[in-house]
Amino acid sequence: MIKNREGIRKAAAVAGLLLVGVYIVFQTMAFFKGAYALSSLIKDSLLVGVTAGTFYLLYKRSVHTQVSDEQYQLATLINSMPDFICFKDGAGKWMAVNDFGRELYHLKGIDYRGKTDAELGELVPFFQAAFLHCISSDEEAWRKKEKVRTEEAFEIPNGEVKTFDVIKVPVFFDDGSRKALITIGRDITQQKLAEALLIKKEKLSVVGELAAGIAHEIRNPLTSIKGFVQLMKETDRSAIGYANIMLDELERINGIVSEMLLLSKPESEHFRVFSLTEAVKYVMSLTSHEALLKNIDFLYDEQTNSASVYGNKNHLIQVLLNVFKNAIEAMDRPGNIYITIKTAQDNHIFIEVRDEGVGISKDRLEHIGEPFFTLKEKGMGLGLTISSKIIHDHHGTLQIESEQNKGTIVKIRLPVYVKDTAVFASK
Repeated sequence: MIKNREGIRKAAAVAGLLLVGVYIVFQTMAFFKGAYALSSLIKDSLLVGVTAGTFYLLYKRSVHTQVSDEQYQLATLINSMPDFICFKDGAGKWMAVNDFGRELYHLKGIDYRGKTDAELGELVPFFQAAFLHCISSDEEAWRKKEKVRTEEAFEIPNGEVKTFDVIKVPVFFDDGSRKALITIGRDITQQKLAEALLIKKEKLSVVGELAAGIAHEIRNPLTSIKGFVQLMKETDRSAIGYANIMLDELERINGIVSEMLLLSKPESEHFRVFSLTEAVKYVMSLTSHEALLKNIDFLYDEQTNSASVYGNKNHLIQVLLNVFKNAIEAMDRPGNIYITIKTAQDNHIFIEVRDEGVGISKDRLEHIGEPFFTLKEKGMGLGLTISSKIIHDHHGTLQIESEQNKGTIVKIRLPVYVKDTAVFASK
C-alpha cells in the first residue's frame, strides 16, 4: 500500500513537472502578449496540477523528508519562480508558500503552516492590512466558485508600494465543500509605472500639439495688434502712455505663446556646447535680488571640473530659472537654498537644488509636472511641464522629492558633452 502511494506521488511529481513546464511557457507567452491566451479550463487545470504536484514536495523538503531527484528539481523550480505562489486549505489556513512569498511577506523564520491570514497578520503586523484584504478576496473566489483575477497593491517596509496581478483558483471536493485555494501573484509594479509614464507622455504630446496650434493662431492676430499699437504710438502723442502699457502686455502674451510652443517639437537646430556651471551661476545672479529680499542665501557647491553639455542654452536656463524661482517662492521665512553640481562615472552631470520651504504634500506631488496643474494662485501650470519637456528633449531626467514642512529637492540629470563630437554622451 505504501509503495503504491509513493508511486502515485512520484507520478504526480512528474506530471506536475510537465505541467510547470507548460505553465511557464504559457506564462512567458502571456507576458509578451500582454494577456493570458489560454482558455479558462486549461488555465485552471494547469494551476491545480502545478499545486497538487509540487506543494506536497515543498512540504516534504521543508521537513527534511527524502525526495527523489525529479521531486527535488520540481520543488526547486517552484521556489525559483519570481511569482508569489501560495496554497491554502479549505479553511483558509496556509499549507505551503514558495520562497518568493516567504521573502515578500517576511515569513522566513516564522512557522506559517496551519495559520490563517488573520493569525499571520498578528505575527507580521506590518502586513496585517494586506493579510486581512486577502481574506475578503479569497472569499470572493470561494463565492464565485471559479477563478478570480484581481490587482492587489500594498506597501512593503522600504516604503515602496507593490502591485500584483493575482489569480485565485478555488478547488472543491465532489460534494461541493471547500478543498483548497491556489493563489499565484505576479509583480507588475514596474509595468504599472511604465503604463502611467506612457499615459503621461501621451497627454503631454496631445497638450503640445494643442498648445502649438493655439499659439500659432494667437500669434498671427497678435502681430497685427502690435503693429497698430506702434502706429498709434507714433501718430497720437497723447496715447503714448497707454500704448506703452499695451505693448508691454502684448510682449507678455507673446512670451506665454512662446512657452506654449516649447511643448511642441524640440528645436535641436539651436543646440550648441556650453558650460552648465556658468548657466547655473548666471541664473543665481538673476534671482539673487529676489532671494535677498526674503533673506535667503544661496549655498553653492561645485564638485566637478568640467560640466559642458550639448543643448539649447536658453531653454536650459529657462528650466533653471523656473526651479530657482519655485524654490524662493516656497520659502516663507529666511533660510538657505543649496545648489550642488557634480558629475557621475556614467558621463552624466547632476544638478540638485534643495530648499527649506513648506514642501509639497504626497497627493499633490503625484501631479507635479502635469499640464495645467499648479500650486500657485497665478499661472497656467505649464512651468514644470515645459521644464520636463525641455529636459527630456536633452535626453535627461527631472525628479522632484518633497516632504511637507521640510522642503523640496529638484534633481536634474543631463548627459555630459563628449569632446570633438556633437552628440550626447548617452541616449
